[in-house]
Amino acid sequence: MPDNTRVMLVEDDKALNELLVEELESEGYEVSACASAEQAIEAMEEFEPDVVVTDLQLPGSDGMALLARLRERHAPPEVLMITAFGTVDRAVAALKAGADNFLTKPLDMDHFTLSVRRLVANRRLKTEVARFRELLGQHDFHGLIGGSRAMRVLFDRVRQIGPADGPVLVTGESGTGKDLVARAIHEESARARRPFLAVNCAGVPAELLESEFFGHAAGAFSGADRARPGLFREADGGTLFLDEIGEMPRALQAKLLRALQDGQIRPVGADREHQVDVRLVAATNRDLGELVEQGDFRQDLYYRLEAFQLDIPPLRERQDDLDLLAMSFLEGFAASGQRPARRLSPEALDCLKRYSWPGNVRELRNAIERAVTFCSEEAIAPVHLPERVRRAASQAQPRSDLARAQAPTAEAVPEELLEGNLLPSMDELRRRYVRYVLERVDGNKRRAAALLGVGRRTLYRWLEESP
Repeated sequence: MPDNTRVMLVEDDKALNELLVEELESEGYEVSACASAEQAIEAMEEFEPDVVVTDLQLPGSDGMALLARLRERHAPPEVLMITAFGTVDRAVAALKAGADNFLTKPLDMDHFTLSVRRLVANRRLKTEVARFRELLGQHDFHGLIGGSRAMRVLFDRVRQIGPADGPVLVTGESGTGKDLVARAIHEESARARRPFLAVNCAGVPAELLESEFFGHAAGAFSGADRARPGLFREADGGTLFLDEIGEMPRALQAKLLRALQDGQIRPVGADREHQVDVRLVAATNRDLGELVEQGDFRQDLYYRLEAFQLDIPPLRERQDDLDLLAMSFLEGFAASGQRPARRLSPEALDCLKRYSWPGNVRELRNAIERAVTFCSEEAIAPVHLPERVRRAASQAQPRSDLARAQAPTAEAVPEELLEGNLLPSMDELRRRYVRYVLERVDGNKRRAAALLGVGRRTLYRWLEESP
């Protein structure tokens, strides 16, 4: 838990106030204790709490009035409302008004501590999400996310190539985001307000590709009961993105080259040509130069495409972007699935960074989707990640053993407590013994209560009753 987490306690019951302050400070929080809403509002300008724990019933303005003031703040703190059993209906109203949780008196300390921890975690998550959104705003380029040097270079190249009008060849491994680069080129061009159409050459049967690209006349072949314009005419004035262009049949490549050179296309079965103005962006994860040598790709088309070539770096070469990408996917999947926002635990992020990501950004996206689906906690842990990612991580570093507090050893009742002219009453003996135990533990009320075998709230009551 972060040492600088600030919790404001607003409670007018002095004994309960002191008990809760000690409980919160034992958790490592910086605590500001107030006895009224007015005092809390005045102290808040300097203290800036992350969490406010307030009683519903307060002298002067009550907890509801304080809640209303808290909701007006730019970054409202998390609010835990404490209420007596008979006013649960008012606590429910407080939840509707913006409180994050409520507890009823008498408080169970373990439940109280757990509730505050959850609110602190929620606050931390909101802070991380806000920081991420700020970073995302700085490193989001038309849907491409990255702050690494490799991606900054890519973004600059897109800005340079975008306003030009020649065809572009985008290369990179599968899953690197070639489609996003193609759309970014379109958005950076003067054609941004015109159509952007995309087709995967490997996803269309070879016999239908020509009709898909250039259209066909009615009756051109069996099943062509009406004319179809084709992608080139539909994208007229805009951009056509051809993914996996290396899979295009060689027979069709000549027609594509002519469309690029003079803008002339002829639909299948038509007797005249059409003039189109289309910018082509092609993408491939194959080596087109090698395909040319093998005779599977036209050399003249390759030269036409490579005038403007962009190569997208694989994810393993841009590890600095991994946490930013992961957080982007986390927020997106949480929002689309109407799930609570999640964060990555340090161990999960370490697993992600030790994996080589052969499927690149697409594989990372799928891994985060799986983690969001199976994670019901506030933070995603390694167990929520795919097994192959966990396997790739090196042997988990041994954790240092958690320090275990040793239970204090009870001591014999000192004889001096029983000495005197009169034997003390049980109440007087208890008061003497409580003071004695406190002296022996240097005033540590948590340890004193453990030695005495009572709850700290009981100890505080005994101390209040002492003369």
